[in-house]
Amino acid sequence: MSQYFGIGDETLWNPSNGASRMFQRQVAVFEAELELPSGIGPMENDECQISPDTFEIFVDALLAKHRRTSHAIWLALSEGFTATVLVLAERAAIKVDWARHGAAPEATLEDVQVSAVTGMSAPAEGAAWAASLREKSRELGRRMPR
Repeated sequence: MSQYFGIGDETLWNPSNGASRMFQRQVAVFEAELELPSGIGPMENDECQISPDTFEIFVDALLAKHRRTSHAIWLALSEGFTATVLVLAERAAIKVDWARHGAAPEATLEDVQVSAVTGMSAPAEGAAWAASLREKSRELGRRMPR
């Protein structure tokens, strides 16, 4: 069995039930972390509608948060979810401002990792950060059924 994530009549993703459940649970975690609704509605009759306007704001906030951290564990825990969200955003025709997100973070860094040996780590260089996320998203997108 599978479930459908879509906008109107357009299917963006058709994952297995297990992948869908895990993704929905991660959505709740990141909504709480970002203190924003995702725009990803409840699963009803194996269908979930995504509100594109709300989802666009969520995607933007998720990328901003991702860019402001250098904590290896936070990044490891969030990268798969972020890549999945980017695939959905692309399929929903949501434009990501990679130049703005790739620039040095204007806001205070969050969830930084501090080592007694190396001191505080800095976020990755902007172009490398964006290229890495975009490549993960492209690779994942090839494996995500519509």
